Amino acid sequence: MRALRAELIKLVSLPSGWVALIAGLVIPTGICVITSLTSQPGPDTGFSELAIGVLGAIVLGVVAIGSEYTTEGEESAGGRQITTTLTAIPSRTRLMIVKIITVMIVVAALAIVAVLLAHTTVHLLLGSQAPDIDGETLARAGGAVAYWVMMALLGFGLTVLTRNGIVPMAVLVANSSAVTVTFLLAQNFPVANYLPDLAGMRMFTTLHTSVEINPVAGGFIMAAWVAAMLVAAGIVFVRRDA
Repeated sequence: MRALRAELIKLVSLPSGWVALIAGLVIPTGICVITSLTSQPGPDTGFSELAIGVLGAIVLGVVAIGSEYTTEGEESAGGRQITTTLTAIPSRTRLMIVKIITVMIVVAALAIVAVLLAHTTVHLLLGSQAPDIDGETLARAGGAVAYWVMMALLGFGLTVLTRNGIVPMAVLVANSSAVTVTFLLAQNFPVANYLPDLAGMRMFTTLHTSVEINPVAGGFIMAAWVAAMLVAAGIVFVRRDA
């Protein structure tokens, strides 16, 4: 518990961690304001905006481990933090698990607040035209939270493999725009529907592509990608020099 508490404090005290937390709340809420005022409401109103707002979650997953390898800037404390961290927690497997749990806790909390803000905004602006809050809405909200957590873990795993936050940021953040690269690929290559982000989006949004995947299957497909990524990252993290 002491290690988990220390990692939680470390993550939420990073300047880039604060930027990610703010971005995770401001971006989806701001997009909800724009879409509510400029477009016709539909069943995905309040949810499709969360697919773009996931940027904050990705950044949190990346900086949770990327900051350990930074040698410049305010977060480096004048050197690579990973040496100090491994002195405090010598077991690399334990450190990896603690960091994964840390990312899951912080991102899940961020996602829950983001979902509440998004739907509160939609209901304040649209009134009776806003989607009803029922069992299906709550299930989709849970899917959105799971999607944010798994996208953060993908960013975390990629950063462990590369020991650099630039590549994961370039790949995952660039792909989380209004029209994702994987969505465009899926228009011509059906196999792209099974990529983690596109499969995971089925948990809370409606996607019309050449392959129909139900929300539960989409969640399992994304979870399998995340599990494979974390296993590979864990093996590399344990065997590679710090």
